[in-house]
Amino acid sequence: MVRPPSARSAVPGVGRLGLLEPTAAASLRELAWDNIDSIPVLWALSRAPDADLALLTLTRLQAALGDDWSELDSTLRSDTALRGRLFALVGSSSAFADHLVADPAVWRILLRDKLPAREELIADLLAAVQAVPVESPHADAVLHRAEQSGPEAIPLLRKRYRDQLMLLAALDLAATVENEPVLPYQVVGRHLTDLADAALTAALAVAVARVCKDGPVPVRLAVIAMGKSGACELNYVSDVDVVFVAEPADAIATRLAAEMMSVGSAAFFEVDAALRPEGKAGALVRTLDSHIAYYKRWARTWEFQALLKARPMTGDLALGEQYRDALMSMVWTAAERPDFVADVQAMRRRVEDLVPADLRERELKLGHGSLRDVEFAVQLLQLVHGRVDETLHVQDTVEALTALAAGGYVGRDDAANLTASYEFLRLLEHRLQLQRLKRTHTLPAADDEEGMRWLARAAHIRPDGRQDAVGVLGTEIRRNAVRVRRLHAKLFYRPLLESVVKMDPDALRLSPDAAIRQLAALGYAAPENALGHLKALTGGVSRKGRIQALLLPTLLEWLGDTPNPDAGLLAYRRVSEGLDDQIWFLRELRDEGAIAQRLMIVLGSSEYLPDLLINAPDTIRMYADGPGGPLLLSPQPEDVARGILTAAARYDDPKRAVAAARSLRRHELARVASADLLGMLDVPQVCRALSAVWVAVLEAALRAVIRASEAELGTPAPADFAVIGMGRLGGLELGYGSDADVLFVCDPRPGADETRAVKWAIGIAEKVQRLLGSPSTDPPLQVDAGLRPEGRNGALVRTLAAYAAYYEQWAQPWEVQALLRAHQVAGDQDLGVRFLRTIDKVRYPEGGVSAEAVREIRRIKARVDAERLPRGANPATHTKLGRGGLADIEWTVQLMQLRYAHDVRALHNTSTLQSLDVIEQTKLLAVEDVSLLREAWIAATKARNALVLVRGKPADQLPGPGRLLSAVARVAGWPNDDGSEFLDNYMRVTRRAKAVVERVFGG
Repeated sequence: MVRPPSARSAVPGVGRLGLLEPTAAASLRELAWDNIDSIPVLWALSRAPDADLALLTLTRLQAALGDDWSELDSTLRSDTALRGRLFALVGSSSAFADHLVADPAVWRILLRDKLPAREELIADLLAAVQAVPVESPHADAVLHRAEQSGPEAIPLLRKRYRDQLMLLAALDLAATVENEPVLPYQVVGRHLTDLADAALTAALAVAVARVCKDGPVPVRLAVIAMGKSGACELNYVSDVDVVFVAEPADAIATRLAAEMMSVGSAAFFEVDAALRPEGKAGALVRTLDSHIAYYKRWARTWEFQALLKARPMTGDLALGEQYRDALMSMVWTAAERPDFVADVQAMRRRVEDLVPADLRERELKLGHGSLRDVEFAVQLLQLVHGRVDETLHVQDTVEALTALAAGGYVGRDDAANLTASYEFLRLLEHRLQLQRLKRTHTLPAADDEEGMRWLARAAHIRPDGRQDAVGVLGTEIRRNAVRVRRLHAKLFYRPLLESVVKMDPDALRLSPDAAIRQLAALGYAAPENALGHLKALTGGVSRKGRIQALLLPTLLEWLGDTPNPDAGLLAYRRVSEGLDDQIWFLRELRDEGAIAQRLMIVLGSSEYLPDLLINAPDTIRMYADGPGGPLLLSPQPEDVARGILTAAARYDDPKRAVAAARSLRRHELARVASADLLGMLDVPQVCRALSAVWVAVLEAALRAVIRASEAELGTPAPADFAVIGMGRLGGLELGYGSDADVLFVCDPRPGADETRAVKWAIGIAEKVQRLLGSPSTDPPLQVDAGLRPEGRNGALVRTLAAYAAYYEQWAQPWEVQALLRAHQVAGDQDLGVRFLRTIDKVRYPEGGVSAEAVREIRRIKARVDAERLPRGANPATHTKLGRGGLADIEWTVQLMQLRYAHDVRALHNTSTLQSLDVIEQTKLLAVEDVSLLREAWIAATKARNALVLVRGKPADQLPGPGRLLSAVARVAGWPNDDGSEFLDNYMRVTRRAKAVVERVFGG
């Protein structure tokens, strides 16, 4: 029939309907929907999340139904509820589209407007395999035997399970197309759990038929749901975690459990028993007593956390309840375990490390601001407070949040907001899984506009007048992720602060005992002291106290992830009190997130830095990021040195000049140590910066003392004066705990009396040592001249001629070796260079060092190895004198220099690392050997520096496994806080380097 033009124009075209496929118009004609009577159907189709997929599925359904299509077509025109369910379903899920086409008559299931009850689901799945009850002396046993138990059972069960899952999905999605009720998140999760229980009840029935073909089942077998299944908050597509308890735990029980898992995994979803005692290495089935014994003696913290969700799901339910009753008392005392905090923090970091960095912003389950953040926080608070509050003994995450809010453990508004974000993220997770019925938690990529558009429509996201649906979805994802991250901190710390300062008049307050429990669970070894610090920081009614109360939830979360939150909180209190009159401090922390986070990391990781920061607070401003990167990296060592010299030159009084130099040194030490601890500098950069500031302070002190002496004498100085750096100072490779080894050299000026000139020079050297070594709150400045001729018995200062005569006649092999690192660092540059030229013929002898000298060096090295190591030190982990440590590497390099520097000019170098580069380039040692030596030197230097940063004082011995070692590992840049891994790696690196050292020293 030819339609009048008016009718034709009223029918929306494919463009208005959002149909993009070229065949869309033909498909509508084929369905006879291109007419005015079909307009409501067409507009409903246009609202499907993927209208093209929905239309394609409907044409496939028409072909599959044949003559029966008319019934479906007629019902779709009259029943808006069915229309909403069907169009939403086939526009959201290609998997369910295929399921419908494979058995088109199943569309009638979608006529149902209510979800079946748990009992109906169990009966339906059991009927699929014609299962009948098995006689059992235990009334609570849910045990059946399937008549259909061969290979045909799998497709029968899969089909029935998919039918039921399809009905739930259709009811869940219908509101996206028609004005249908929205299924609450908890209803969806509980129904999915009921369906999983029914599915595994049917799988157990098949297992019974296969293992116990006739008669009663001779064992009791309880199937315990764990994880999301145990908490009744399953996803559409998820592993179902189970644990088996049997009496007796014999071969029959094991076969029943294994068959049930096999059938369930083939027909429904992956059935995973990895949460059982000892994991996949443990027995699949255990008796109740065996479970109890394991959890009493061997279980780790995460296993008790997993038990929070334990729920008897099928099989012998009475035995399952006995299991739960026996173990839950242990769950609620898990927070008292000595390793509870460390275990919880390590587990959280391991979970985060599972997510590749490029997926963290797209990962709904494990990323930043993700579902796991919410679940982890809620479970931790349950474990902490559930021992004394039975209202927290719930399994569902949303119910647990409600209970925590009711008990005052979290703020009511925070709980409500967190619940909303959690349910939004779970909604997105469900929609992503429905698309292909695949287990996924990953959002479409940012450039996948079609994927994001589909997800927005499937999640019922609509344009808001400013943005289209995709824009609104992106905004909501970001908003909820940020809200979860923000509330994750507040969840733990806002109630703590409410307990010490009333931030919200309507808020429930934690009792002192609850606050102490919570602080202990967050990693504070002395929670009473921590509570005192919080009271001091937020005390009074001042504006600063209120700002602290707003800042502290986030600051405390960052502190809680550091090696020593107790010391960090105390240090933060000290810094805050020291800067009480500085308006900028709290403002910077409030407005610059990078400053606040970096400050907490530093304070909770280092005992070296807090005093420096208290005395050099402006360094904290440098924790911000500038246009070119972190401000901590902006100063260059040469600019810092120039500033120190300029500042000191303003004062005639040497004490004031040295004080000015020390003040700038303090700032520079704080800057370098902060950048190092935050992972912004590598080892050579740290060594260069520390050496540069030492040299500058030494130069500033020397100039000030000479300037004052000349003013006092009224005449120019009687001698030129130079300071020669030795050891690590000479190599410009100082660490935080290094002294400055030096030689003082003078040269009388023309006409000056030599005795008077030397006496004057000794006075200058002593005064420099005294001024720099005077007590101070800063790290010490010890100027050590112990490497001078005749050691501490020799003259503190010698003339250039005296040095030349001594080294020519009396130099011992160890003294020649020490001269390899001599370098001009301060004072008269020309004199310093003349000194170096004088000693070059001694330290780089023509033809190389003699065989006798090499033997003597080897003898001294053997004596050092045998005698110099401190009593009680571990030779495997002493960074300086231990196996493959700094001394080993440096002696090896120096022996190579003594042997070959006369021939290889580039070995005239005081730096160990640079000399290793030359040795590699000239092939004096194999590339592999040099790499091992270099790696060991860097590892030992990094570990030694980390020891100082963590402990606040010089140290060479790495500690044994424990909290201190974990802190050193973190500060040394180890990727996790497993100190044992760090120690194993250190010993492996140094052991391999020691093999090279022994080979070189062995000739």
